[in-house]
Amino acid sequence: MNHTFSRLRTTLVPLLAALVLAGCATSTPIDASSLPTTPPAFRNQDASRVLAAAPSQVQSQDAWWSVFADPVLDQLVEQAGRNNSSVQVAAARLTQARALLRASAADRLPQVELGAGAVRQQNSTTGNRPQTVVSVGANVAWELDLIGRLSLASDAASLGARSREALLRSTQLLVQAQVAQSYLQLRALDAERMLVRSTVQAYGNTLRLTEVRFREGDVAELDVARVRTELASTESEALALDRRRAELEHALAVLVGEVASRFEVQPADWATALPVIPAGVPSTVLVRRPDVLAAQTSMQAAQARAGVAKAAWFPSFSLTATGGYAAPEISDLFKLSTRAWGVGALLSLPIFDGGRREAGVASANAELDIALANYREQILVAFREVEDQLSALRLLAGQSEAQSRSVTSAARATLLSDSRYRNGLVSQLELLDAQRSELRSRREALQVRAAQYLATVGLIRALGGGWSS
Repeated sequence: MNHTFSRLRTTLVPLLAALVLAGCATSTPIDASSLPTTPPAFRNQDASRVLAAAPSQVQSQDAWWSVFADPVLDQLVEQAGRNNSSVQVAAARLTQARALLRASAADRLPQVELGAGAVRQQNSTTGNRPQTVVSVGANVAWELDLIGRLSLASDAASLGARSREALLRSTQLLVQAQVAQSYLQLRALDAERMLVRSTVQAYGNTLRLTEVRFREGDVAELDVARVRTELASTESEALALDRRRAELEHALAVLVGEVASRFEVQPADWATALPVIPAGVPSTVLVRRPDVLAAQTSMQAAQARAGVAKAAWFPSFSLTATGGYAAPEISDLFKLSTRAWGVGALLSLPIFDGGRREAGVASANAELDIALANYREQILVAFREVEDQLSALRLLAGQSEAQSRSVTSAARATLLSDSRYRNGLVSQLELLDAQRSELRSRREALQVRAAQYLATVGLIRALGGGWSS
């Protein structure tokens, strides 16, 4: 018998070792050449903007919105961080991912169970008389991770939690940028509304003066009709701006987690600072942007899960142990004579499953391909967004300068037309046309300024909420 046991041990141990070594689970390698290469510099970055930036403006900020030096904006962003629904959902998903990580880690530890029971039974050993057997005991099971399957599963869960953490930061950054852009658009509308309202008031004064002159016979009724038309048209534009402001205020209420009926941002002068944000080098984008980090860790998690799927082809090895007491009477339950125990080892090697494991490996590899493509796309999108905002800021700077010249020329034309009209050298039509042109130039200048603020916020978000000189 000992000779037989020795022969079995000599045969099985090398076989088991070979299976374990052959079955060590490894993650599927990723072809790095399929990922985009990082450019050495941004194409649309203006070096003069970096050199002109003040030291306080080129330092990375945790609360990046503070560079706009607007207390109302600070309050709104902080309120959104507490109450925004999208942020709360992302935080709950992170909590869920961390719970899954703890569950995955628990699979690598021994599992202990306590049990108790009572069975009413009848068998030949008791003369076919019914008998009650009471039992209490413990079961222990531990799967040895010899091929690394549980380790890879734990790694995948850990990477999934890290991905959710990055997605939470990405959601927070997105909400912060949306709040900042909505607020800045609101302030731009306040400035435009003030300009249009002052023009309405000026047209009202002109109409009253023209009506007096018409009654005195100095001007024709046509002049009165023209001023009335211009006044009504400008009043309509003012009401349209009021409607746009109300809609924007309601959208801002949702972002900060407030009911629109109770939320209000009082009109105020547009005194928000316009910072200069240097983009730095492109490689920092891949480190700072949380959505890129989330896509990267999701890809790594899919890589680990592909290794788990491959491990299903190889054997699993578990240790088990049981111990307890069983007796027909509760009073005899814990006597030594009723004690029972057992230990065992289980080696399981799958042979045929109808293609289930092969399908699982194919599915995991496809998931890895999807994650890799998503990561590649996220990198491309990140660089595109930075280039978009850099080019926007560069072109808006030139547009703002040109628009400033347009406003100066339009104001001069209005002044000259008013003087010539008062001296009877030109008709009222020419004066109204000059006033209309000046209003349009001033409104376009405000819109260009607003676009500069929005592009600045967009650049900060595209850089991942931070920057460096």
